[in-house]
Amino acid sequence: MGAFAVTSSVAGWSPSAVAPLKARGSQRGVSRRTGARTLPRSARADAAIIDGKAIALVVREEVRVRVAAMKEKHGKVPGLAVVLVGARKDSETYVRSKKKACAEAGITSFGKDLPVDATEDEVLAVVAAYNADPDCHGILVQLPMPAHINEERVLGAIDYEKDVDGFHPLNTGRLSQRGREPLFVPCTPRGCIELLERSGIAIAGKEAVVVGRSNVVGTPAALLLQRRDATVTICHSRTPNPEEIIRRADIVIAACGKAEMIKGEWLKPGCAVIDVGINAKDDPTKKRGYRLVGDVDFESCSKVAGFITPVPGGVGPMTIAILLQNCLEGALRTYGIDPKDE
Repeated sequence: MGAFAVTSSVAGWSPSAVAPLKARGSQRGVSRRTGARTLPRSARADAAIIDGKAIALVVREEVRVRVAAMKEKHGKVPGLAVVLVGARKDSETYVRSKKKACAEAGITSFGKDLPVDATEDEVLAVVAAYNADPDCHGILVQLPMPAHINEERVLGAIDYEKDVDGFHPLNTGRLSQRGREPLFVPCTPRGCIELLERSGIAIAGKEAVVVGRSNVVGTPAALLLQRRDATVTICHSRTPNPEEIIRRADIVIAACGKAEMIKGEWLKPGCAVIDVGINAKDDPTKKRGYRLVGDVDFESCSKVAGFITPVPGGVGPMTIAILLQNCLEGALRTYGIDPKDE
């Protein structure tokens, strides 16, 4: 099986052909169809850059068009509820960006902000109310929550049919089993797969290595690769000599949370590298005193890899784009609308 793009259906995903990325060493620019761009020779990077910003914009526009068609034909629109507990500045920023993205896509957004000292029962009551709201098709509880709240209990209370984060045990369990389809897949791992598929990078029959085994990214990313017929290995903190394993990989997804851990000499020439990491690295030349780097040493890896995502501007923009996509799919299921009849 060659490369394909994910198109959603009530039953799952189906493949559709996409245009390939520009060849390595091609003229500097951006492919309008794939979001790929290549660095100039003067930047000494041989890898084609997978431009997550461009691909995320394509996904978000697809969602906007589908939501508009759904409203016109069926008189319905998706609804997303975001629950925020406390006043962490980073969480508030994330919530604002999600609400803004919903507005741009035509998705109705609901919000409930609770004080930092809200009880667990109060949070569960908010979740229960959104579970019962027929106009709400996705519920997202912003993490992390205050220490006195049991996150697992709160996430488990979300109706799995509205679990747009894909963290409910029923969705994660279905993801792990052949022949069963989860209603939702976690946004960041699904975004990683979309980046590969929309860039024309074949997955089936390839050897893939996921560095990191978190429930949020590493483990679901490995399961998604396996579903697409890759041979998958997970490296983690107890893996001896991970560089030897990574060197075999045609596809590397780095999600270990360690700044610039993966070096160019660890890579198989021509491989595809998806860097999920985002870390602050001291840099006195920057106004903020630091710069953002991934879990991959971009400078050395971009000289060996065939394709690579930058940090920032790679995986990050895809997370909200997939969240919108998940919410739309939830609404289609709720209203019994076949995607072919949107």
